Amino acid sequence: MKLRKFFVFVFKKNLLTTLFTLFLIFLVIFSNTNLFAAKNGLTLWAKNVIPSLFPFFVATELLNYTNLPYYLGKLTNKFMRPLFNAPGESSYAFIMGIISGYPVGAKIINKFVEEGTCTKQEAERMLAFTNNSGPLFIIGTVGISLFGDTTIGIILFITHILACLTVGLIFGFISKKAEKIKSIKSSNTMANESPIKYRITNTFDKKSSSFRRKNNRKKINRSYRTSTNLTSYKVSDLGMILSNSITNAISTILLIGGFIVLFSIIISILNSLNIIASISNILSFINIPTEYCQSILTGLLELTNGVNAISALHTKYMSTQIVISAFLLGFAGISIFLQIFSIASKNNLSMKPYLIGKILQGFLAAFYTFVVLHSFNYMYFNIN
Repeated sequence: MKLRKFFVFVFKKNLLTTLFTLFLIFLVIFSNTNLFAAKNGLTLWAKNVIPSLFPFFVATELLNYTNLPYYLGKLTNKFMRPLFNAPGESSYAFIMGIISGYPVGAKIINKFVEEGTCTKQEAERMLAFTNNSGPLFIIGTVGISLFGDTTIGIILFITHILACLTVGLIFGFISKKAEKIKSIKSSNTMANESPIKYRITNTFDKKSSSFRRKNNRKKINRSYRTSTNLTSYKVSDLGMILSNSITNAISTILLIGGFIVLFSIIISILNSLNIIASISNILSFINIPTEYCQSILTGLLELTNGVNAISALHTKYMSTQIVISAFLLGFAGISIFLQIFSIASKNNLSMKPYLIGKILQGFLAAFYTFVVLHSFNYMYFNIN
């Protein structure tokens, strides 16, 4: 028993070292195929990702110098709190996350945590539904460039948004129920221990809670007005604002490009080792076509390569490809998960809600897409 625990401990301790060493070895062994995969990843990033995302990254960075998050939060707080159990400012992260795509929503949420706009628990839930693929990627890259049809891109974008909103509503409902149960248990415990102290504390907590919410709102307002108000900058500072915005946007787009190239190489190594093919053969026993399995597994690792592989398949029913693409866009892949993790780890945010939310969003997006294609089958997308 002790020997087994020792080996488990050694394995966990040296897991990353082993993986990174194997990665280096496979880079050398499969250098030819890895070079080709890296070039394909760079081409995919340069031709499809940069043109569609970089301008929006710059625009988002510029808006961060304004009071827009504060005013939008003030305007939407009345329904963001009841529906999503999140502060009104989360609507800004949600909107900019939709417009700009990954990982803008995570960067905004991370900033909110640092400013005290939301709690860590709220931020972890907000990560799950404020990080999404943007319209230019879904409609432009996936719909027009890969599938060659604008309608497909529009359908995928609409179902993508519906799915992420559903995830937000579900998480908001669950969190409110959990908070209510926790509050009742805490109240019952205190009431049983000291009834008089409970009544006094309960009355005081209600007043102090209201005071804390108002006080926090005032602090947030002051934070936005002092640190992000564009009017506080001089005209001469415009160059600095543009420079910082472009620098941050370049940093983000390079991060995305790095992950695309890295996972293109990882997928190439897995193909060279016949790992993806072996898993596909196993899944084929449950009547899933091998070509679908390989494309799905690729998409689970890296979104852009996966959707590209799905769209390139020559199948009888295009609707199946569209539904699978909807799932991959909702789930986003391990590559984007690691991108979000690299940002969220700065404030020690748990990625468990994000992972659960993205899996749920993937299935919801696929379901909504199937329903749309089935309801409007006159659009020539046959249901398999």
